[in-house]
Amino acid sequence: MTKDMTTGNPVKLLLWFSIPMLVGNIFQQFYNMADTAIVGRTLGYRALAAVGSTGCVMFLVFGFFFGLTSGLSVVTAQRFGAKDYENMRHSVAIAIIISFIFSIVTTVVCCLCTPFILRMMNTPNEIYQMTYDYMFVMFAGTFSLVGYGLISNIIRALGDSITSVVFLIVSCMLNIGLDYWFILGLDMGCGGAAWATVISQSVSALLCLIYVICKFPILKLQRKDWRWDFPFYKNMLRLSLPMALQFTVTAIGVVILQAVLNKFGPVYMAAVTTAAKLESIASMPLFSFGMAIATFAAQNYGANNYVRVRDGVRSCAWLVSGIAIVGMVVAMVIIKPFGGFFIKSGDKEILDAMQLYTNISSSQYVILALLLVYRNALQGLGHTFIPLMGGAAELVMRAFAALVLARFFGFVGVAWSHPLAWYGAFILLIIDYRRVIRKLLPN
Repeated sequence: MTKDMTTGNPVKLLLWFSIPMLVGNIFQQFYNMADTAIVGRTLGYRALAAVGSTGCVMFLVFGFFFGLTSGLSVVTAQRFGAKDYENMRHSVAIAIIISFIFSIVTTVVCCLCTPFILRMMNTPNEIYQMTYDYMFVMFAGTFSLVGYGLISNIIRALGDSITSVVFLIVSCMLNIGLDYWFILGLDMGCGGAAWATVISQSVSALLCLIYVICKFPILKLQRKDWRWDFPFYKNMLRLSLPMALQFTVTAIGVVILQAVLNKFGPVYMAAVTTAAKLESIASMPLFSFGMAIATFAAQNYGANNYVRVRDGVRSCAWLVSGIAIVGMVVAMVIIKPFGGFFIKSGDKEILDAMQLYTNISSSQYVILALLLVYRNALQGLGHTFIPLMGGAAELVMRAFAALVLARFFGFVGVAWSHPLAWYGAFILLIIDYRRVIRKLLPN
């Protein structure tokens, strides 16, 4: 079901659009949490460290595709807001072609380069094979993630934030069942956890595609929609590639940080892995509102309703700031009980490291919240260069924390890496957003 966000109360629209995405994002985390919890409690903390250490590389590769498919859907949302349905369908066809090409290249290159990546990350010998098994399978399943990401982003561009969530929940339940079967029943180790995720994500993408074909006649593609149109391709790549590279540049900083963290050993690796799971959940409402404001801004930009864009962004900024404060308090309070799901209660050193990391990171959630609002608003308006530079700022700040602060302050320096990165990006984004709005609303 499509939803026109160019009319109606902005706050209500953002709330109703964000809630299903929040549910979906939480269940998306269950994919990783199911892997992590089952691996950590059945195979031990070394296996937990192995799976967790792949997170930054997964973010590097899959974050690229998240940015790419999000950027491709911006044009779809703008054309939908402008009621230009012919070019809307044309944008969908081009998005499919671009995503397919990038998926093939990425899968081949990443699978071949997995050993090199692990050596560059200083992966400890004791967990090397487990890390390799998990990472290789995840890379081999790139198509499953890209397929679901593209379809769900296109649907959201049309104002529907519910459909993809329903199928994501179904596949999440499948993922948990497959985890137990592959890891405990078939003794497939860390590779089994990866296979469970890939298969479940593939089911989610397939179900979503079938539903779209049957229920979204507005997306029914014709032969003319697949035509070669260089200016259209160029425009879509102009919007999508900077968004994809933004995630890649940001992720490079995370990879550098992970490489430094690996030198601290499996205990601290396991602590950050688990604390990062809670941070992912606590920040889900912030990401959901960020995705909502991107669609809101894109549709209203297509309809030339710039005042509505400004008012929606302003309301969203206040909403997420309040949510971020609540998330900070909850994260600080529950991190140790939460960690008990992944780590045995006797591992006090790991639990203490979790608490320290969470206290520092969650104290700056408000900055993260505002960063997400302004970044997504700019991208929805078709301004992608400064968000890309924001990603570069995150890279610089994370590298500084990893290479300098960690050297002088140890694990505390590592814990400050994400907050410092958020500040670096936020400063650039707020300045550029105000410039863009003043240009759109000169009076």
